[in-house]
Amino acid sequence: MIEFISQPWPWYVAGPLIGIVVPALFLLGGKQFGISENLRHVCAIIPNKVAFFQYNWKNGLWNMTLILGVVIGGWIGFTLLGNPDPVAISDATRADLTALGVTNFNGLVPSELFSWDNLLSGPGIILIVVGGFLVGFGSRYAGGCTSGHAISGLADLQLPSLIAVLGFFAGGLIATFFLLPMIL
Repeated sequence: MIEFISQPWPWYVAGPLIGIVVPALFLLGGKQFGISENLRHVCAIIPNKVAFFQYNWKNGLWNMTLILGVVIGGWIGFTLLGNPDPVAISDATRADLTALGVTNFNGLVPSELFSWDNLLSGPGIILIVVGGFLVGFGSRYAGGCTSGHAISGLADLQLPSLIAVLGFFAGGLIATFFLLPMIL
């Protein structure tokens, strides 16, 4: 059983399992899936005088429990069930990354970009610090993160979610083909 669940699952298994999340949350009390809202809940727990954080954060406790489960599940999946094989990356992607100076494909993320040693380099600050701030700001400005809009919002046929998802993809393409080559 351990060997079965530690292997990469095909899209036709993982996709429907993710898709079950939306109706399950709706049936369990009309809740919507989203990760970035937890950042607001955490800020609301801390005593402050910012009006945006003045609400009953305990109504989001179920969502904070969900994100805790995601973190614990990720840790279990990586440390206890971790697949020792390298992450499957297409040859074309490897060639493109190698042209940008990324050569180590061991682990989950390239160590040339995501490591403590590279954090204080110019590209590290741009990718991790500035990029992290922009992702956090963007998810709040868009009224949710990629998972909330793409999974719940599109399932609810919400036009703002469709616009947000199109923006996420456009931003990803711009970052991939224009910004990343300039940074690296």
